Amino acid sequence: MLKILTLITVYLFSPAALNAQGKPAEVKIKPAETKTIKKTNKRPVATAKVEPFEKATVAEMAAQCVKFETEAGAIEMEMFPESAPESVRGFLNMAGSGALDTTTFSRVVPGFVIQGGDLFTREKMTPEFDKRARRLLPDEPNQIKHERGIVSMARSDEPNNASTHFFILLREAGMLDGKFAAFGRVIKGMETVEAINKMPVEGEKPMKPVKINRAVAAPCVVPVKP
Repeated sequence: MLKILTLITVYLFSPAALNAQGKPAEVKIKPAETKTIKKTNKRPVATAKVEPFEKATVAEMAAQCVKFETEAGAIEMEMFPESAPESVRGFLNMAGSGALDTTTFSRVVPGFVIQGGDLFTREKMTPEFDKRARRLLPDEPNQIKHERGIVSMARSDEPNNASTHFFILLREAGMLDGKFAAFGRVIKGMETVEAINKMPVEGEKPMKPVKINRAVAAPCVVPVKP
């Protein structure tokens, strides 16, 4: 009798018996994994960070200034959204999202311009910034004169193909008036622009491109009148 009870006990708790009854094992794992994956994939955090000024009004954008903290010094710029709203919106979005951080001034024409905004010069590219780099903007030629300190969108001869590239002028360039989207102006730091422009180049390519360590979009500081 004892031998029979022993055999029954061994059978009930053997791996074969547990596998045969294995309903709990089938139920407890897969549903939990499925729920976790769905929750992770639905988080819309990246989109919210990449376009902080997407719904900003012209007045709200006009109140913003952009500051570059570069390896050569600081550059501060005011915006002209009344003349080029989508160009300003795109520029503020890049500064506000961190897209311009660690990018470089990748083109320099001595005595004429410095050009930045190539997101593919970032130290680390993300899918969101890669997508942003490929988005095209409408042409916004306007009445702003291209003169010293003006910030304008760079593009090729093809219409409506400006993306993220911009340039800052060191001198008057009337041949660009009414053709390119001037959208801002340097209000502080032209000495930094000049220093970047004087860096050694091979053709129009800097031998050691100056990096924008950080770009910040913030309300403009209005000087207090005495």
